[in-house]
Order: sequence, then C-alpha cells, then structure tokens
Amino acid sequence: MISDGKKAYRLLRRALRSRRAHGAVMAQLATLPPLEPDRYKVAVYFADGAVNIYQMRQWYKPLADLAKRWPVVVISRVSTGAKLLLEESGLPVAYAPTVRNVERFIATQDIRVVLYVNQNTRNFQMFRYGHRWHTFINHGESDKMYMTTNQFKAYDYSLIAGDAARERLGRALWNFDFDKRAIAIGRPQADYYAGVLPYTPDERTVVLYAPTWEGDRPSAHYGSIATHGEALVGALLATGKHRVIYRPHPRSGVVDKAYGAANARIIAALAAANAADPAAQHVFDQGAELGWQLSAADVAIVDISAMVYDRLAAGKALMITRPLDPAAAIDTHGYLSACEWLDAAEAGNIAAYCVRLLGDPETTARLEHWVRHYFGDTTPGVATARFHGAIERLMEEWDLWHGSAIAAGEADAVEEEAELSDEEE
Repeated sequence: MISDGKKAYRLLRRALRSRRAHGAVMAQLATLPPLEPDRYKVAVYFADGAVNIYQMRQWYKPLADLAKRWPVVVISRVSTGAKLLLEESGLPVAYAPTVRNVERFIATQDIRVVLYVNQNTRNFQMFRYGHRWHTFINHGESDKMYMTTNQFKAYDYSLIAGDAARERLGRALWNFDFDKRAIAIGRPQADYYAGVLPYTPDERTVVLYAPTWEGDRPSAHYGSIATHGEALVGALLATGKHRVIYRPHPRSGVVDKAYGAANARIIAALAAANAADPAAQHVFDQGAELGWQLSAADVAIVDISAMVYDRLAAGKALMITRPLDPAAAIDTHGYLSACEWLDAAEAGNIAAYCVRLLGDPETTARLEHWVRHYFGDTTPGVATARFHGAIERLMEEWDLWHGSAIAAGEADAVEEEAELSDEEE
C-alpha cells in the first residue's frame, strides 16, 4: 500500500511535470501562427496526457491523409499530451485545458465531425455540443473487454474494423442500431505500415518477436520473455538463416526482476550475434514508431496484446505465445480460439514452426479467413478509402440535417445554449 507521503510526492511531481509542460506548450504556440477561423471541419478530441499518446500516434498518418480532403485539428486538453502532439503529430493542435477554452475554440470553427480515440470520461464535456457528429474511432482492434463497453452508445457513430467487431458488440450491447451507427472501415493504419528499414534485406527470414510486459496480476500474465523468449531467440540466432527484430514492451521488468533480467540477456544475445556476424543485422527495436516492423517481418511472434491484431491487419504469418500461468485470462471467442499457439516447451523449435507458417497452404488459408473476418479487404489502400468514405458519409448527413434545421427556422445559436463552466480541468 502506498503511504500518504509517497502519494503526496507523486502528486507533486505530476503537478510539476504538468506545469512545465503547460509552459512549453504555451511557448511553442507563441511561435506558431494562430489557427485560422472557420477552417476545420473535423476535430479529434484528445483529453489525455503523454501516458496515452500512443493512442493518437496510431492515427497520425491516416489523419494527415484525411486532412488533404477535410482539414483536421486536434483539440488537446492536457499539457503533456499537447506538448507531444505539437512536437510529433504534424497536425494542427488547439490546446484547450479548460471547458471555457474548448467553448471559445469551437465558436471559431465549423466543426461537423468530432473523432474520439478512447473513452476518457472528459469526452462527455465535448458531447454537449450538438449539431455535429460525435464519432468513436478507437485506437486499435482486439477482443479485450474494452472493445465491448456500453459507452459505444454515447456516440452518434462508431467506426469499427469489421465483422468480428460487430459480432463482439452484438453479444454485449442491447438495442443498438448497428446498421445505422456502426460503420466498418478495416484498419487504415495498416496502409501506413511501411517505413525505413534498419537493415539491408537479403535471403534471411525476418522474424518479429514483440512480447508484452510481465503484467501486474495473474490474469494479465501474458508476457513471454522469461518463459519463451530466450529459447526462441536463441534458436533463431543459431540457424544463421533468420534475422530477429526484437521489440519488447518498454515496461518489461518493472514488476519482476527476473523478467527484466531475461530481457537484458536477449538484448545481449542479439548484440553478440551481430558482433559475430555483422551481416545478420538483428534489430533491438525501441522506436516510438510502429509499422515497418509489422510489414517487413515474414513471421511475427507476439503475446496476447494489441500486437496480435496490429499484425493480423498486415495479413502475414503470426504465432501467439501461450501463457504459462494457468490464471492468465484468454478470450474464448474470435481469433484466439483458432490461432497458431506457441507453447513454452516448443519455443526452441521455432525455426520449424516458421517453415510451416510460411509454406503450409492450410495454415495460410486459415489466417486469411481470420484477417477477412476482422478487417475485411486488406488490399493496400482499401481501408483508407473506407475511412475517407465514412467521413464523407458523415459530412453528407451533416448537410442533410443542417439543411433541415435551417428549413425549420432553427437559430445556429441554440447549439451553444447552455452556460459552460469556467472550472479549470
């Protein structure tokens, strides 16, 4: 249990970080031209700080592409999040730490669609603005409980990946009009998986091993570094025919020192293999950008995590490590009911598994079935076109409803009729 003193210290540190970030954001904004009034038709509402910036990072490239047709702005509520968005997103950012700031910005724009990447409770502060479509786009696709929350009903529309998402929601939501309010778009992020490779491609089979952290409770003990990792990486290095891309979760070892030690040994083994054979070009990947790894790897080995579905969207060979802890919760629906499992006892035989994953027609066909079930057509560019088409549909419906409102004699001012709080958020 955390003592009152430690809790107070953590709160003080958080407040100091926030204050420093606020100053940095204000200083950076002072160097930029003000956002043009009446320019933005699409807003992304992000009420989180730096800790959840990964939820926005997945959307940077799709949103930048969308902005070529419909100008996009990010409304950021927290200084640490706004600081990173200004530094790395490439998108215009409206920093609005208070409700009054949000109100003032909204009043200067003709925003018709508001996109949300998560379920932050402060999304509710944005919902008060009518005469625009509030649309949930999420930050990933998986079979977690998060993907079936009743909060989906709070939005006018939700952009979902495909049939699996619709079935998942159908089991959880009552009285939800899927035909009207759920729009399947696939995974647009997968169209931007390409990137600069940190190695020179050759005849080696490229294997991505991307384990999650050890977890902080038995039901979340999905991490495989200490149970599978050393054996499977060692086996791949020994063949001389594989190139390993090792991307461990950044929190690996924060709870279990033994897990962290195993992680360190794998990193050292990669370095030693590269020293012995510089042409191997094994990669220890700590980069913020996720995409090229999923596209470039011939085979991916991941733990139960969002990485399962990020890789599935690439439509390429995939194995999931089976947790050794029997208490680890495994979803009995969807892809995990029929995926390719790697048991800890078989980790040393990974090279043979790679051959089967890449060469067995039945295995390939089964994977293709699940890719279609989750994401539909994954031909490059199709998901992006469906994303753009969904936004186009919402814009057309906005025109329809707005025209009806004008015909009914409604004043534009009614949508901002409620008095908003000046409370600092």
